[in-house]
Formats: sequence, structure tokens, C-alpha cells
Amino acid sequence: MGIMPDDAVERLLEGCRTLGKFAEAAGAPQWEVVAGQSYGLQVEIERGKVALAAGGGEGGYGIRIVEDGRYGYAYLGRPEDGESAVDQAIAIARRSPRIDGFSLQADNGSTTVDGMFDSAVDAMTASELLAAADDLLTITAGLEESAVLTGGGVGVGISAGTILTSEGIEDSGIESSYSMSAQITIDADDLLTSGWNGLSLRRVITSPDEIIEEAMWWTKQTRNQTNGGEVGDAPVILTDSALGGLFATIIPQATLGDRQARGESFWAGKTGEVVLEGHLSLVDDRTMAGGDDSGGRDSEGKATQKNTIVENGVLKTALWASRDAAEQVSLGNVDAAQSTASATRESYEGPPYPSAGNLTLSSSEKCLSRDELIVEIGDGFLIGSLMGAHTANPTSGDFSVTSSHILKIENGEIVGALKQAGISGNLPRSLATGVTLGDKPLPHGGWSGGSVYVPDTLLRDGVRVNPA
Repeated sequence: MGIMPDDAVERLLEGCRTLGKFAEAAGAPQWEVVAGQSYGLQVEIERGKVALAAGGGEGGYGIRIVEDGRYGYAYLGRPEDGESAVDQAIAIARRSPRIDGFSLQADNGSTTVDGMFDSAVDAMTASELLAAADDLLTITAGLEESAVLTGGGVGVGISAGTILTSEGIEDSGIESSYSMSAQITIDADDLLTSGWNGLSLRRVITSPDEIIEEAMWWTKQTRNQTNGGEVGDAPVILTDSALGGLFATIIPQATLGDRQARGESFWAGKTGEVVLEGHLSLVDDRTMAGGDDSGGRDSEGKATQKNTIVENGVLKTALWASRDAAEQVSLGNVDAAQSTASATRESYEGPPYPSAGNLTLSSSEKCLSRDELIVEIGDGFLIGSLMGAHTANPTSGDFSVTSSHILKIENGEIVGALKQAGISGNLPRSLATGVTLGDKPLPHGGWSGGSVYVPDTLLRDGVRVNPA
């Protein structure tokens, strides 16, 4: 047996069947039961030592009742308590506003998605995680005697999930995750600098040295400090880490059909118009092998699909879940809308909502390595991380953040680091012209739900740098 018990999925399905029987006995016209169970192990590093090794798990059930266009939701820990949960969901549904045309999804099959489960992750033991953490410490010490691994660690997780509905949908699956991160600090010559890097995959990470080397690079680069110059608009290279948090806060919200219909998106009313530079495309793809948000079905049981939101700069479509599509049609905000298999749940404790998944920014032009981007920019700044990305405005796309990992570039070469700088601008406007993408899109979690895959990105327009 691995981290996840062998019979976990069958037990979850049996619990869903029990709740379905309670719903039928209560006369619920439509019902949807979901269940989740997760277990994990984690080793944390603090101040150059292993500080914590811990494990745990959690799970439960959620039930959504739909009656005459109204819905109610309840969650519980044990299926044996399902009768009261069903009664609660029905009571909520009968007090909720009616949405014309809203009903649960019919079964349209599922999509085959590879790379979601690695048995080697499930077989990991606490001793193996401790050994992996020791490897991070050893690699760090081998690269720089004065460097200390002051934070980070290694973690694994296994999650099982099921869905069962009155409309004939029955599905289940198991997913794995393996994460590794490193915070490196050098405190010498009256100067303290640090760098961070991390990665999370569905499979065992076999290259911890790459994670350490990136964190070490930033730790060393920021030790050679220089004058940032005058306040003003400037070309910037945002690393995938720096762009990831900002992009994930702003762009996914703009892709949602309900926000566009309500005028709460900077892309509202722009379908068929150019919204990004002509060589850029934006794709929502939950069929991506091993993707953070991939799966055979979305959280309402609809088969997942690839949605091209922006193609060669032109806005093509928006993302919908079934309830929100029906609601905006009934309100007259759109003539027609239907689910794009974009329903998501945080967990079994809440109902589904629309969200992007595996949102990927790509280019039809040549993508450059970081070294090539530094040469390409000529004069500007390389930004490794941003503080306050979650404060960006997803309705307008405006942002005002700070960075203590910002390097000055002159004539295509790094000349030093700024102690700190303010960074402000408007992301959709910056992505509309003068953009060059890096060659390695990597996953980053979203502040507003869903993951994004973005590379290092050179922005030449609309970003203001305010050196401290």
C-alpha cells in the first residue's frame, strides 16, 4: 500500500451512492454528489536544517441539489449523515433565486488525459523525503560555502476524487503531486541577499540541482548593487516566477464569460477584436498531460476540452460553467452561452464555479532563452520576483507592486542589482505590443483559481520602474 489506501476510490464511490439514495428518497429532481480524499507527506527546511517532517490527510463529501432552476449545496464528513445534508441542500435550493434553463450536465463521456498519477510518488516514504531534503542541503553547500538553505523543502500528495449524478455521470480518479522549493541566503560583508525557486509536478522531480542553481543565481546576482537611475517607463524582462503571480491574478478573470457579460473584464465586448500582440495566443487546456488542472472531466462531470481563448492576438471565446452560462442568458446579458467544461471546485466543501485551467501563453515567433532575452532587451531590467501581485486589479489590469530581485541591464549585459523598486503598469496593454516570450513555460498557481503556464517574458511597453 502506498500513501493512498488501495480501496480509497471504491469507498468514496460507495459513499456517493449512499448519498444519491438519500437524495432520491427525498424526492430531489436532480442531484450531484462529489467526494475527495487526500493524503500527504512534507519535510520543511529552516536555517540550514530539517525543521519539520509531517503527514496527514482529509476528505469528505459534497452534494448539490437542483430543483426548477434553483440549487442548494451542503457538505459532510460521513455519508451516513447524508439524510440531514440532503435536507439542508433542498431547503437552500428552495430559497435560492431561480435561473431559467439551469440544470445538471448530461453525461457526454470523458477525455483521456495522461500523466496525472505517478506510482513512484505514491510509494514515497518519509525517509525518502528526508533524503531528498538532505540532497537540497548538500547541493547548496557544494555550490557556495557561505550560502545557507534558509527555507523550502519537499512534499508529496495523493488525491482521490469521485463524482456521481442523477444524470448518469459516474467517474473517479487518483492524482499525484511532488513539490520542491529552496530559499537560499548569503549573509556576508554586511550584505544579506536571498533567492527562491520552486517547482511542482505530477511526477517525482529528478533535477533538484536546477532548482538550487536558479535560487543561487539570484542570491549571487543581487549582491552587486547599483544605482537604478531615474523613474520612468522601461523595458522589463519578467521571469516566469515574476510574471506568473501577476498574470494569474489578472488574465484568468478576464477570460470568464460571466465577467465579460457583466462588463467586469477588460475584454468585455471585444470578441473578434485584437487584444494581444498578433503572434500571441492564449489557450485553456485541461487535457494537457500532467497539467496542474487537467482531468478527464471538469467539476460538473463534463468531458474536458481545449479552449482557444485568444488566437494570433484575436479574442475568440470565453470560459463558462453551466450555471453561469444559464444565468447570463436568462438575464439577457448574452444571447447564447453553454459550458466550456470550465467548472472548478476548491474542494468537496463548495459548489463548482467557472475558472481557467492550465492557461498557457504562447507565441508563433521564435522564443528566446533568458540569456538571449537579456541581449535582446538592450537597456532595461530583469525582474525575478514581485511582492503584492495579488493586489493587482483584474477588472482593469492595472498593477502596482514592488521587487527586491531586480537587475539592471545595459547594452545587453547585467550591470548590477537594485536594492528595491516599485513596478507599475497595465498588463493587458503591455501584452498588446512589443512582447517577446522565453522558451520555457512553467506552471504557476493562480491567486484567483486555476494554474497558468508562462515563460520569461520581455515587455517593452507600458511598465514603469521606480527605483528606491
